[in-house]
Amino acid sequence: MAIRMKDSKEGFLSEDPWRVFRIMSEFVEGFEVLSKIGKAVSIFGSSRIKPGNQYYKLTEEVAYLLAKEGYAIITGSGPGVMEAANKGAKRAGGHSVGLNIQIPSEQKPNRYVDTLLDFRYFFVRKVMFVKYAKAFVIMPGGYGTLDEFTEAINLIQTERIPKFPVILFGREYWSGMLDWLRDTVLKDGNISRKDLDIFTGVGEPKEVVAAIKRFYKK
Repeated sequence: MAIRMKDSKEGFLSEDPWRVFRIMSEFVEGFEVLSKIGKAVSIFGSSRIKPGNQYYKLTEEVAYLLAKEGYAIITGSGPGVMEAANKGAKRAGGHSVGLNIQIPSEQKPNRYVDTLLDFRYFFVRKVMFVKYAKAFVIMPGGYGTLDEFTEAINLIQTERIPKFPVILFGREYWSGMLDWLRDTVLKDGNISRKDLDIFTGVGEPKEVVAAIKRFYKK
């Protein structure tokens, strides 16, 4: 049976087999650019946090201290926590990286990004966050932040990637979730006690640096 290609260029390029080449190109560009940045830390958090918010200031300080330790800072390139992290890296004279995503609301990269990569596919972008990071720092956020956090700890739990520091910042903010993990998820046997050791909770910027140093000293 003969299969007729769609007449329009848009229709032709939207066919699933051809979409593979677009995906491949995003992987190739990401690998090529990020392989040159050296050691890095990925920082996640809400895009809705404003500059006057305490977590904006704390994120900036976390990124500043990490950049002073020689880490490049990787974020999603947007506003809020992402902007604060890139700003902190820039203030410290460190390398500030942004992995932007094309979404209907059109997220614009913040002005503190030195190296910008643009992605259409979330899953390609996620690989870049993990592959080139020595640690994840999870600041307060919403669904997107939770997605990055839970995917990282699931990959570690299932041994799909080597263990690395996953740090939850903001004990008060995350306390309800941590109580639920211990009192419900663990109690019902859906995770083991050692699974709670995959990540670390901290409350001060200096504790982030200390936790990463402690991990790699081992």
